[in-house]
Amino acid sequence: MAQRPIIWALGVVAMASLSALGYGPRLARLVGMDEAPSAALVTTSTPSGTARTEAGKVGAYKPPEPPILTVAADYRGHYVVHPSVDNFRVKMLVDTGASLVALTAADARALGIRLSSSDYKMSLSTANGTVRGARVNLREVRLGSILVRNVEAVVLPEGALSMSLLGTSFLGKLRGYEVQTGRMVLRG
Repeated sequence: MAQRPIIWALGVVAMASLSALGYGPRLARLVGMDEAPSAALVTTSTPSGTARTEAGKVGAYKPPEPPILTVAADYRGHYVVHPSVDNFRVKMLVDTGASLVALTAADARALGIRLSSSDYKMSLSTANGTVRGARVNLREVRLGSILVRNVEAVVLPEGALSMSLLGTSFLGKLRGYEVQTGRMVLRG
């Protein structure tokens, strides 16, 4: 006698499961969905700008989240970073007051930038006075997962700069940046 309620309950569960399988697509259409949701739905971005589910069906495009990088200040309160400039690692000081990315002569040589004295045509006002610089264009600057292409820069002559500067010609192409209690947050 005790077995009958268990068998009856299992029968009800089985019938409910079969009904759900048979009526699932109809119910999904009724509530406005083309397909019943799947527990293992994976969405990836495709080059065409649409999103594809694991089953290969086209869905609504959701843009990827922009990369965010947090940089801690050093003991002097400076933000020193090591971006990859045209696939070469350069030590730079983040300088929100510098209008351009400024490279030391040594960093420019390491990047393969060859300049003659006649290339230094640009007059720049710095904290140490006026100096001549050579305007260059950097193909790409990558800082963590943030990538910025076609960055205007200037190369300063030997001895004019102790460390390269990451200025607003890079920072201005980001979605934003802010300083919060000893850390700088960059939004790619």
